[in-house]
Amino acid sequence: MVVMTIMAHPDDAELSCGGTLLRWRAEGAHLVLVDLTAGQLGSRGSPARRYAESQIANRLLQPLSRLCLGWEDGFFSETPDALRAVMELIRRFRPHILITNALSDRHPDHGRAARLVQRAAFLAGLRRIHTAYPPFRPSLLLFAIQDQWMTPSLVVDITSYWQQKLQLIHSYESQFFHHPNDPDPPTYLTRPTFFPHLEARAREMGHFIGVEFGEGFVSKHPLALPPLKALFSTGGGP
Repeated sequence: MVVMTIMAHPDDAELSCGGTLLRWRAEGAHLVLVDLTAGQLGSRGSPARRYAESQIANRLLQPLSRLCLGWEDGFFSETPDALRAVMELIRRFRPHILITNALSDRHPDHGRAARLVQRAAFLAGLRRIHTAYPPFRPSLLLFAIQDQWMTPSLVVDITSYWQQKLQLIHSYESQFFHHPNDPDPPTYLTRPTFFPHLEARAREMGHFIGVEFGEGFVSKHPLALPPLKALFSTGGGP
């Protein structure tokens, strides 16, 4: 099984669904990560440093492939060329599950990326659009829950992977940690309240399904119920 993320910026995947990726990789999934931009407009760090940090995160995630398309941060749009580029990647890697940014969020790039990926995922399944790879459409498209609160359609238990998720986020030191004599300005992400907020969100998502930590996702379509044996595999009486 292939699980693919297509996100606006380096660190979006780690921050929004890193625990889920770690869990699903441990359960046998092959991961493919795509960063649409290099984070060129970020208040902290640089594209080169963000790339180096993503490679540190890759040591934990061990993806089958990770690509940075290098689109213009803050200014990419839903052009035919952009849609075809994302379609081509979806058809090339044929993910069973595709995860993208939140449809609406504090950072406008997140919603713009989500809408672009949503449209490209549909177009990728149309046989009359010809590319180097045959038509393919993911079985499940999920939107991450990022800064703004959303009611989840699905919550993944990441309790066993919470500490590893924090390691993933710590890979992006330029984005989340402000040190004395740091030439870059402090930001929303370097506030002392950021990591407590992140933990509170994960605990709240976990609370919905009766576990310690969770990551929530939104689906635009109803999710199918698995067989009862899969739901209640642990047995037990009424």
